[in-house]
Amino acid sequence: MTLDKRAEGVRRLAAHVADHLKADLTLRLWDGSEVPLGPSPRGDVALAIRDPAALTRLVRKPRLSTLIEAMAQGDVAIEGGTLLDLAERAEHGRRGLLKRLDKMTIAKALLPFAFGPGKKQGSHAFSGPGDAAKYGEGRDDKALMHFHYDLSNAFYALFLCPEMVYTCAYYPTPETTLAEAQVAKLDIVCRKLRLQPGERFLDIGCGWGGLVCHAARNYGVKAHGVTLAEEQYAYAVEKVKRLGLEDRVTIELTDFRTLKAEPFDKVASVGMYEAVGLDNREGYFARIRELLRPRGAYLHHAIARPMKKDEKTFRKKRPEFEALTRYIFPGGELDHLGAEHDALERNGFEIHDVEALREHYARTCRAWTERLFANREAAIKEVGAAKTDIWITYMAGCALAFERGTVGIFQTLATKRARGPSGLPLTRVDLYR
Repeated sequence: MTLDKRAEGVRRLAAHVADHLKADLTLRLWDGSEVPLGPSPRGDVALAIRDPAALTRLVRKPRLSTLIEAMAQGDVAIEGGTLLDLAERAEHGRRGLLKRLDKMTIAKALLPFAFGPGKKQGSHAFSGPGDAAKYGEGRDDKALMHFHYDLSNAFYALFLCPEMVYTCAYYPTPETTLAEAQVAKLDIVCRKLRLQPGERFLDIGCGWGGLVCHAARNYGVKAHGVTLAEEQYAYAVEKVKRLGLEDRVTIELTDFRTLKAEPFDKVASVGMYEAVGLDNREGYFARIRELLRPRGAYLHHAIARPMKKDEKTFRKKRPEFEALTRYIFPGGELDHLGAEHDALERNGFEIHDVEALREHYARTCRAWTERLFANREAAIKEVGAAKTDIWITYMAGCALAFERGTVGIFQTLATKRARGPSGLPLTRVDLYR
């Protein structure tokens, strides 16, 4: 069977899909032909299958990782937009689509690809032991962090704000810009911790130094940041020096679990817990408790998934999660809010306040996606086309997950339990000035 006949079969299938999908999209095939996936698509955004070998690999191995590798190699692409555009333009017809399609039509179109040539597929996934769950039992957190964070500071600068903050922003108003929202987030963290001049403040997973520098400059604390990412460390050290904060801010390239220091007055973990792994949950909170003085405050900022009917069901890994840990965050896992709070209380913390920020992270991820897509050519020069396209798809997928509510994010304020008053204000009035 020739390639043209294969393309003809795919065109028939696409026309059948279009009857049900009714999307403002176009399908572009390797032979140059185009099929509208709705009654009147504008044609500016298209799903392109540039090599029939990609369909062969998908038919033989129908997994999300196969599709990701095909996109990384450029055999499948979203032209003129991102996954956000595909989702928006196919929103009305995508629900239950597979059930509405004729299975015989699908089989006739795809069966020839089961016997076709499929060129060898490469791999852009993490190659180390990412499934080693236990800290101290084969898990190499430095290697896991290196895969994600040590791409290139210049790459991250293409989509992050000037403060290089790589966590959920905080939008006081719908009109707030990404840069303004990230400064607002740094400030709300400091205000929730009620930082005071002269206090010793620890930021676990300090990234590029945004929070420790903000806290020292605006709240007069003595701030210490720790990170396992070498490029982040180099950037943060240079930033501290550039801002003249050497007497108030220190940065250390180390695992916080091995940190040797006197107890801190306040501790923050912003977007770091997701990299810990659920089997390390108890040790994580126990170590934070050791690093705090009695009634010291801890701000826990972490993405969470909704709880399922039981823990076993919750821990079952969905295909999109497995892809995320293979290509973006090896070793990472998302907890549920109840487990985090149970662990906090088991390890001697009193919980005072919880705030959901899901819509804030949806906005943040959309902004990152749009910025990286706009700077795609510059990103390719930094990390290559494959890594760039994987990251654009990853951030767009995160934006959709937060928008649809399949994941959430919460800030929890707790103190190291002790007898007597908590030391916190009676109300939240001071937070929202």
